[in-house]
Amino acid sequence: MKKYSLVICGGGSTYTPDLMELLCYAQKEFPLKKIVLYDTDAERQEPIGKYGEVLFREYYENVEFYYTTDKKSAFQDMDFAFVQIRAGGLAARNMDEKIPYRYGCIGQETCGAGGLAYGIRSVPQMIQLIRDIREYAPDAWIINYSNPAAIVAEATKRVFPDDKKLINICDMPTQIMDSYLPLVGKKRWQVEPRYFGLNHYGWFTGLIDKETGENLLPEILRICTETPDKVRRMLAEMYGRDPHWGGTFQEHLDMILDYPYSLPSTYCLYYLYPDKCLAHYNEHFTRYDEVMRGRGSNVNSYCSSIAKLGKMKGTEYDIGAHINAAAGNIAEASSSTIAYNDVHAAYLIELATSIINNRNDICLVMVQNNGLAPNLDPGMMLEAACRIGRQGVEPIQIGEVPSFEKGLLENQYACEKLLVDAIFEHSYQKLLQAFAVNRIICDTDRAKKILEDMIKENGSLWVEFERQG
Repeated sequence: MKKYSLVICGGGSTYTPDLMELLCYAQKEFPLKKIVLYDTDAERQEPIGKYGEVLFREYYENVEFYYTTDKKSAFQDMDFAFVQIRAGGLAARNMDEKIPYRYGCIGQETCGAGGLAYGIRSVPQMIQLIRDIREYAPDAWIINYSNPAAIVAEATKRVFPDDKKLINICDMPTQIMDSYLPLVGKKRWQVEPRYFGLNHYGWFTGLIDKETGENLLPEILRICTETPDKVRRMLAEMYGRDPHWGGTFQEHLDMILDYPYSLPSTYCLYYLYPDKCLAHYNEHFTRYDEVMRGRGSNVNSYCSSIAKLGKMKGTEYDIGAHINAAAGNIAEASSSTIAYNDVHAAYLIELATSIINNRNDICLVMVQNNGLAPNLDPGMMLEAACRIGRQGVEPIQIGEVPSFEKGLLENQYACEKLLVDAIFEHSYQKLLQAFAVNRIICDTDRAKKILEDMIKENGSLWVEFERQG
């Protein structure tokens, strides 16, 4: 049996411990000979690396594990690179989310002004990282799930147009599937999705039962519209330990009731209900603060405790039962103990195992439109259902999209395209246009004020934008 080498770029991420844990569950489906964490921030990666040393020593026989800040050591001869970098770190996310609130609009990690600011930092770093990986591992599969994924995908398609092993993905659609499929007694791996949109701005049009061929989505929507109280109770129970996502999915159900013909991304809330979303936070307390008090604190405490203890087996941290359960079905057995983000890690493993076993599973990834949706811009990087195997990505035809969704998507794509143009051309004019056309900002004077603050705060983290005249 072939064993593979994997590098996790962004090893200091709070999502890394769950991913490493799931790699232990998936030893049979995704056999590994080497696992490496890579990060440019050695201090942030250290506690997670120390945790990884204990985890793999006890639960993954004969796997080589280490963590590093050296590119060659990280990337040499790798088969897979999972990329989850955060350009500028969490401090920059804090700026992204709080500056827009000064001017009366949503500050969010990937949407609106915050997402655009994050994209300006991410694009140059992602391009350099891909070049570094390709220098040492020209044939590796690079699976990128760094945000803002739509902007990153728009940029990387231009720089690496012929790289068939570079795949941009997002786990949000899979979380939506996991949230609503229980209404019809199904699990995610029992259905094939049909979906269209930009990343964090899309809609399900089908959830096809693999056994019967039936589209389950109409029945899910019927249950949502006819028995919303039942659905609310189910969602409340499902997300009871996470107030943010609990509240988000209650509002998501409201959105389904307003638009009861498809299943939208939760992120559509920011574009369709900006006043409601604006009221969730303020300049002094945003989602960043919520995450740092929740997942960030939990992960650091968890990893540090295990590293100090030096073992997991026979302690309260023992995950042996989960690993044994995973011998049957990795997706069924996955249950993270740290950040409660099972979908994030499971989706990566599912996609990688579809490649190595040539299963040709249907997954949602970002691909250039090129006629998949003929009434949308052919250059648009659509998030769509695709078959994934050793030969790469084979997208499934979407067809024409309705006028409402077409209008929203064309507007957002103009914003993202202008932003990438601005980064590559160092053009302040296109930067301003990108911010002004964005549906969440939607005002030139506001865009200029936000940009003034963001340019000052980001400093050298942004490329320099040249003003004409």
